[in-house]
Amino acid sequence: MSERDVTPGNFPIKLSPKVLWLIIIVVLALVVAFSSIYTVDQKAEAVILRFGKFNRIAGPGLHYKLPFGIEKNFNVPVQRVLKEEFGFRTVTPGITTIYSSQDYPQESVMLTGDLNIVDVEWIIQYRISNPREWLFNVVNQRKTIRDISQSVINQLVGDRTVLDVIGGQRATIESMGQQMMNDVFNKYQLGIRVTTVKLQNVVPPKGDVQNAFEDVNKAIQDRSRLINEGKEAYNQAIPKAQGEAQRVIQQAEGYATQRVNRSQGDVHRFLSVLAEYEKNPKVTRTRLYYEMYENVFKDAKSVDLIDKNLKNFVPFKSIGSSLQGVQK
Repeated sequence: MSERDVTPGNFPIKLSPKVLWLIIIVVLALVVAFSSIYTVDQKAEAVILRFGKFNRIAGPGLHYKLPFGIEKNFNVPVQRVLKEEFGFRTVTPGITTIYSSQDYPQESVMLTGDLNIVDVEWIIQYRISNPREWLFNVVNQRKTIRDISQSVINQLVGDRTVLDVIGGQRATIESMGQQMMNDVFNKYQLGIRVTTVKLQNVVPPKGDVQNAFEDVNKAIQDRSRLINEGKEAYNQAIPKAQGEAQRVIQQAEGYATQRVNRSQGDVHRFLSVLAEYEKNPKVTRTRLYYEMYENVFKDAKSVDLIDKNLKNFVPFKSIGSSLQGVQK
C-alpha cells in the first residue's frame, strides 16, 4: 500500500480573548459613530425624534444623536424655495427653459364668472416655515398644496369675467391668491408659507374661441395705440398754442403799457409847455416855432429859406451847410 500524508491542515488563526474583545469594541465604536453623528446642510434644519416622538430641532452643522435608532433625524430644506407648476411642466430649467409638450387641461381649464372657458397656467413658490408641522401634520404635503392652490385659483377666476382674467385683474388674482392660500395653509398647520403666485399664461381654449379672442385683443391694442397717439398729438399742440397765446397777450400788454406811458408823457410835456406859455406867451410861441422847423428839416440837406412875398428867388439861409452870405 502507498503511504498517505494524514497531517492535519492549517487551522484559522486562533484569537485570544483580548484581541476578540478589541475587535468587538472597534466594531461597536464604528457603529456608534456612524449612527450617532449627522450633518445638516446650511439651507436645512433637522427634526430629531427620540423613540418616534419629537424631541428637538437642530440647525445647520455637525451634530450628535443617540445611536442604534434611539434618535432619528429628518433634514428639512427650510431655506430652499420650492415650486409647484399647474397646467404645464418644466423639463429642463435654465437660461433656455424646455417645457413638456403635454397639456394638463384638468389643472388649467376653468370656468369664468360670465360662463366662458379660459386656460390658466400658473406657478406657486413657497418655503417651509415650520419643519415639525411639515413632517407630522399632513400625510401627503405635495398633494395637499396642489389641491388647495387649484381650489383658490378656480374660485378667484370664477368670480371674474374672462376679459378681467386675461387683462387687468391678473395682478389682483395673484396677490389675493397668495393671501388666501397662506390663510388655508395656516389653518391646516402645514408649516409652509407661499411667497409667490404667478399666472404664466392665460388664454382661451385652442380653436375658434382663441382666434376670436386674439382678434379682440388686437382691436383693443389698436384702440390703445390710437388713443396714445391722440394724446401725444394733443400734448404737443396744446402747450404750443398756449405758449403762442401767452406771447401774444404779453406783446399786447407791453404795447398797451407803452402807449399809456407815452400818452402820459405827452400830457406831462403839454402841461409843462402850457405852464411856460402862460408865463411868457411870446417867447414860448417863438421857441415852439423854431422847434417845429428843426423837427421838419432835421433830416433835410441844403435847404434854403426864402421870403414868399418876394417875386424873385432870394436865398435867405442855407440849413445844414455853412453860411455863404446873402446874395442880392
